[in-house]
Parts: sequence; C-alpha cells; structure tokens
Amino acid sequence: MLFKKRGTFTEEDARKVIEIVSERPDEREIIVMAERVTDKAKRRLWDYARGVQLMADMTGEDRSVKVEILEGYVSEHVKGVEL
Repeated sequence: MLFKKRGTFTEEDARKVIEIVSERPDEREIIVMAERVTDKAKRRLWDYARGVQLMADMTGEDRSVKVEILEGYVSEHVKGVEL
C-alpha cells in the first residue's frame, strides 16, 4: 500500500499508516513517498514491521510486512493514500 505526503512525514503520520495497515491483515508492503521523513517515523515503521514478524513467528503464521521509504520527491501521477 502506498502512502504519499507532501512535506515532512512525521511520527504521527506513521501512526496513521500503521492503523490503516493493521486493519488489513493481508497487506504485505508499506511504501511511504514523502519529501522528507523524520527518524522517529522511520523507527516506528520499522518497529511495526519487526513486531509483525515476531508475532507471526510466535503463532506459526507466514506473515511479514516490507517497509519502503522513498524520500525526496512526491509524484502526482502515482496513485496512493494522501496523508
């Protein structure tokens, strides 16, 4: 799932993304496209991905979430969730 943000992607934005993705257990990828991403926001997304992997390992599920962070440019032509 692709999330776009003009300006700075903050920790609060990361919380919103995690809430949205948590409601969709079949989601396997989080892509964030923003002009700038704070270190705290990156940490929160990576922690979420690690948490999903740990829970899947404990329950025997085959689930993981990949996190991609694209920083510097936000394309108007790519469809995604605007934050």
